[in-house]
Amino acid sequence: MKILLVDDDLELCHLLKEYLEQESMSVELAHDGASALDLVATKQYELLILDVMMPTMNGFETLSALRKSSELPVIMLTAKGEKIDRIVGLEMGADDYVAKPCDPRELVARIRAVSRRTQNHQKNRAVVEQTQLDDVLLSHSTRIVKVSADVVDLTSTEFDFLELLIAHAGTIVSREKLSSEVLGKRLQTFDRSIDMHISNLRKKLGKRSDGLERIKTIRGNGYQYLK
Repeated sequence: MKILLVDDDLELCHLLKEYLEQESMSVELAHDGASALDLVATKQYELLILDVMMPTMNGFETLSALRKSSELPVIMLTAKGEKIDRIVGLEMGADDYVAKPCDPRELVARIRAVSRRTQNHQKNRAVVEQTQLDDVLLSHSTRIVKVSADVVDLTSTEFDFLELLIAHAGTIVSREKLSSEVLGKRLQTFDRSIDMHISNLRKKLGKRSDGLERIKTIRGNGYQYLK
C-alpha cells in the first residue's frame, strides 16, 4: 500500500514512516501542503495522512484544494482533544482522523480500515451498473452521482454512505451498520463522524422536489433514505 504522509514535524514523520514500513506499507513524505498537492498530482497513492497544523498551508486548506480534483482517501492528524478539528476535517471530506500524539498501532488500524473499505467496494460493485431513485443517479463503477443530470462531487466515504442508504431506501439503516460497513469500525459512543458525513450528503444532494430532506434522521436508531 502506497501512502503519502504530510506533516511538518520531521522527527514524527520519520518515526511513523519507519513504523508503517514495518507493516509492509510504502511511505513517502511531504512537509507542507503545496508539496503534498504536487506529489498527488504526479504520483499514484492509495491514501493520504494529513496533519492539520502546518505553516503556510494548513491541513484544512490542503484538503480543500485536494477535494477539488481527487477522492483520494484522507486520514487527518488532529490535535488531541480538539474536537473542532475533527468536525471541520470531516465536513471538508476527510475519511477519518487520528488524534496526536498518535499511537502508531491505532494509525495502522485506521489505515487498514479505510483501505479495506475501499477495496471491498471495488471488488463488490453491484452487478447493476447504475441505480436511479427519483432524480438521483448512482454509477457504481465510476462512482459518479448525479442529481437532475448535474454531477455532485462526493468524497469516497460520502459515496459509500449514499450507496448503502439508497440500497436500503425506505428502511432504517442503523448507525452501527453504517459504521461497520462504511467506516470499517465499531460504533463508538461519542463518535459523531457519521453525523458529519450525513450532514455533508444532505447539503450536497439538496432537498427533494417536495421540499423534504432525502435522508431522514430516525432518532435513536439511524437514518432512512426516503423513497
